Amino acid sequence: MNHEEVEVKLRVADAETALQKIRAAGFQVTAARVLEQNFVLDTPASSLRKDGLLLRIRRAGDSVTCTFKGHEIPGPHKRREEREFRASDFDEAVALFNGLGYATAFRYEKYRTEFARAGEPGHVTLDETPVGVLLELEGPADWIDRTAKELGFTPDRYILSSYGRLYAEWRAKHPEAPPDMIFPPAATR
Repeated sequence: MNHEEVEVKLRVADAETALQKIRAAGFQVTAARVLEQNFVLDTPASSLRKDGLLLRIRRAGDSVTCTFKGHEIPGPHKRREEREFRASDFDEAVALFNGLGYATAFRYEKYRTEFARAGEPGHVTLDETPVGVLLELEGPADWIDRTAKELGFTPDRYILSSYGRLYAEWRAKHPEAPPDMIFPPAATR
């Protein structure tokens, strides 16, 4: 099993335009649109963030996934070690990590739809976030480059930042934004 994540993000104008490109390229939905709630955990001293590591618990519908991401490897794609496992109970997963000294340091939400083409080693996700719509291409580097080109993107459009970094940049331009990248409570999508 490969434990290395290789991906890029691509900013798109809107979800409908992105869906048209994805469908025209022959991708099919493999995971229906779902609200993902992501909880990034850290120590009170932010030791994981300072060391370039990430510990996250994600709730997507009834699914709970715990993820560790290692140091980023420099290059034209975002590349890092990734270890994941499913948990049966969100609250118990949070309690376990809290007991080990990790608490929620940042939350972010997105509506995610996942797509793939039969027989291909990668997948495309459409992420609708409070700060815009992005595609993520995840798979082998050569697959990412071919797929990005097919969807009309060049490597200079690749975004290698995490959602945490993207939101920090957003907040620098929008100081009124809340500390977490979450949808307003009244927002229905």
